[in-house]
Amino acid sequence: MGDPMRFDLADLRLFVSVVDAGSITAGAKQANLALASASERISNIESDAGVVLLERSRKGVVTTEAGEALAHHARLILRQHDVLQGELRDFGAGTRGTLLLYANTAALMGLLPQKLAPWLAQRPRLNIDLRERTSAEIVKLIDAGLAEAGVISDAVDATGLTIQPVESDHLVLIVPVGHRLAESKTVHFADVTDEQFIGLETGSALQDHIDAHAAKLRKTLKLRIRMKSFEGSCHMVSEGVGVAIIPLAVSRRLHRRYPFKSIAISDDWARRRLCLCFQQWSMLSKPMQSLLTHLGGGA
Repeated sequence: MGDPMRFDLADLRLFVSVVDAGSITAGAKQANLALASASERISNIESDAGVVLLERSRKGVVTTEAGEALAHHARLILRQHDVLQGELRDFGAGTRGTLLLYANTAALMGLLPQKLAPWLAQRPRLNIDLRERTSAEIVKLIDAGLAEAGVISDAVDATGLTIQPVESDHLVLIVPVGHRLAESKTVHFADVTDEQFIGLETGSALQDHIDAHAAKLRKTLKLRIRMKSFEGSCHMVSEGVGVAIIPLAVSRRLHRRYPFKSIAISDDWARRRLCLCFQQWSMLSKPMQSLLTHLGGGA
């Protein structure tokens, strides 16, 4: 096998310019090169190729069969290079690529659908990989450098990370339609700690949050069953199994599917906020900065 050809993009661009112009002189001018320099580079291209590429005459140059093949492939390569450059510029500007965003259930069911839609609609070549995790899990991922950013509740400990509140995330008590409290507008947590509760699975940040406030009242909630999802909790409540505490956004989304009544919890701790969470603003990619700014954050 012979030595590999060593054409660079400048060589290919010059060769196409010469072929298109029909002369080395005009091609050199088009490529912003001195005639002597252009002639030498064309000779080197032919030497590298090991075959005559241009037939020269007083009227100019025409391609040989090999030269026509080189011109064809050179155009393809240059076109692909231009496309590549454009795509890389898009990535840098945050208009192309896939963003990984973690969010808790309340954010997924309330804040994000309405907020993400217009932002994504304006960026047709940008995708979002949206993943649901608990707020506590998201904090761990970001702290470990495994995620850029997420949307969490301010009820979790995010010490060492940056959090920026973007929306209220109040908790509500949901009760069966025929429950004694069904017509109440608000309720104090202390007045319902003896109810039969539908809890969330062990390790749930929200359930730990609720249990901690019950403990402050020297109470232990009576959990009839623990569910893995808010939807499961709503289903149980609608069937009259017990009461549950869930985010307001979740209750608004699911009350049509499962009949229950929502009651505001008046305690300050129930007035949570959804927050953007990340390490440092300057460490975020430009697309993520753009997204978080749209969601209500910013440097």
